[in-house]
Amino acid sequence: QVQLVESGGGLVQAGGSLRLSCAASGRTFSSYVVGWFRQAPGKEREFVSGLSEGITLYAHSVEGRFTISRDNAKNPVYLQMNSLKPEDTAVYYCTARQIPQLNRNPNAYDYWGQGTQVTVSS
Repeated sequence: QVQLVESGGGLVQAGGSLRLSCAASGRTFSSYVVGWFRQAPGKEREFVSGLSEGITLYAHSVEGRFTISRDNAKNPVYLQMNSLKPEDTAVYYCTARQIPQLNRNPNAYDYWGQGTQVTVSS
């Protein structure tokens, strides 16, 4: 099993930046597809970004502002969020799947963190 724990959320003014971190443990994780989703109140869980072997995907709404990365040596996953907008306000979830293929559908992922709140004030 893979256990994921997010951190780094908080309150930030529009235009500011945050970096989310996802710590993983439990079993071999470096070969897993990893990603970030977010969910705002009353909305479905939304794909934000994903990372696999040499491939990254971003939601159109965040492309150019957010960057996903990972450090295989220390086994964290990061989401650098710049130029934040109030529309980015949501609970952000780290996720992973064993099948080596990126997917924008949250149902395709096997493991989830507990989420970290990001609030962007206008």
